[in-house]
Amino acid sequence: MGGDGDAFIDTLMKKSAEPIRFWNPYTAKVEEEDVYGERFLRFAYETSLGRVFLGALVKRAFFSKWYGWKMDQPGSVDKVEPFIRDYGIEMSDYTVPEGGFRHFNDFFYRKLSEGSRPIAEGDAVCPADGRHLGIPEIGRESWLYAKGFQFRLETLLAGTDFLNTWRSGAGLISRLCPVDYHRFHAPVSGRVSAIIDLEGPLFSVSPIALRRNIDYLLTNKRKLVVIESPQMGRVGFIPVGATCVGSIVLSEEVGCEVEKGQELGYFRFGGSCVITLFEKGQIRLGGKFVEAQECEMEVYERMGRSLV
Repeated sequence: MGGDGDAFIDTLMKKSAEPIRFWNPYTAKVEEEDVYGERFLRFAYETSLGRVFLGALVKRAFFSKWYGWKMDQPGSVDKVEPFIRDYGIEMSDYTVPEGGFRHFNDFFYRKLSEGSRPIAEGDAVCPADGRHLGIPEIGRESWLYAKGFQFRLETLLAGTDFLNTWRSGAGLISRLCPVDYHRFHAPVSGRVSAIIDLEGPLFSVSPIALRRNIDYLLTNKRKLVVIESPQMGRVGFIPVGATCVGSIVLSEEVGCEVEKGQELGYFRFGGSCVITLFEKGQIRLGGKFVEAQECEMEVYERMGRSLV
């Protein structure tokens, strides 16, 4: 590849090596993400040798299952206190089981304490703590971790009958870092009308990886949960697996009625994300989500905050 192709690759490599920055409305500052396992991620996704290792082992399910099993072992509880200390996690937001956490996964999918995440007024709220990227109109060209990559519903929803449901609608990518609270919640009130398992590999969904290829986000193992909302129409809610995510656990079934902000499930160890899809004309995302995206940044927000 020469000419413009070489320039594109050079730009991509420089972009992938940049620090990961996001807008934090709670501090009113642009902050730099402290990436868990950053050295490993940069080796795996930014070096030739690492990409060989990635294809041979990391993206495959048995690696993540093994690591998830490891985080279920009693000895892994020794990692909890250093993790809390090193990443400054505010434990008053969470409940600690009587007798303490049994293992690292027990801590990783910890539950919120009562009242720590008030649910906002309005019809749609953030489904998770994390760094969020708003997509005002799916299919319109916009920044998605690296210029030149497109958010393609055809890839994300491959094998389903819902492609036209959310075409030209709005979307929200909510990326959960390993340091975040790892339970996810209903963005709207309504009835769960379908749950579809979509198989795929288990690449990382850190921007370090997504700057190389946005399709890691769209093709990883995932579940499509369809919520029929009287207020917001048909909403697609998609938990996406990633490297070292042992499993996606759903707490609701088809036919269940859910309330906005109600827990829908959790991820076991590893950072991952959820994608929320709205039909065309059903929502106009709040300015902070759009403005941050236009500045090529995500915005940090907590579960239960309004999306409008």
